[in-house]
Amino acid sequence: MVSVNNLSSSLPNNKQDRLAKLVIYGLSLAAILFLFWLIYFKTPVEIPSHYPVWINHLNIMNAVLNFCSAVCLGFGFYFIKNKNVVIHQRFMKSAFVFSSLFLVSYILYHHFHGDTKFQGDGFFKLFYFFILISHILLSIAALPMVLMTFFYALKDQKEKHRKLAKFTFPIWMYVSVTGVLIYFLLQVGIVR
Repeated sequence: MVSVNNLSSSLPNNKQDRLAKLVIYGLSLAAILFLFWLIYFKTPVEIPSHYPVWINHLNIMNAVLNFCSAVCLGFGFYFIKNKNVVIHQRFMKSAFVFSSLFLVSYILYHHFHGDTKFQGDGFFKLFYFFILISHILLSIAALPMVLMTFFYALKDQKEKHRKLAKFTFPIWMYVSVTGVLIYFLLQVGIVR
């Protein structure tokens, strides 16, 4: 039986890259379509009284996970600029884990709560929608970019990793930071 590692290592780098891109773009498209359906078309599930209380606070968990991802990204950037590759890798893997946990929490949140409507008006509403739309569009771009950047790092394709990371880092950081900002803007809009 041929393992995936043996199969991929027997392919030349350009074929590995094409296969990785095909898989990553396919998974990214499937994830984006699933999230679009989940948020805008699926009816939220009514939360039974016996469910744990934390289900009602997943929006806070989303903000915390985005914050942790942003912090790890910042430290990862700092350490690579100081040529400490090992610590950089640890922070970037941590950022990836926090972002992955965010995705799970986000799916759970929208499964139970559906779409959250912004209740504010005036300037806050315009500002909120600008941040939300840019956040959504860049998160769609970030998913395959993050996965390809990690692929290049894991395959030790340093030049490709470095070139793509120059674009991936600011987008991923923006998405993480605006994820936290959206939570706070929703709280302001709801309280008003």
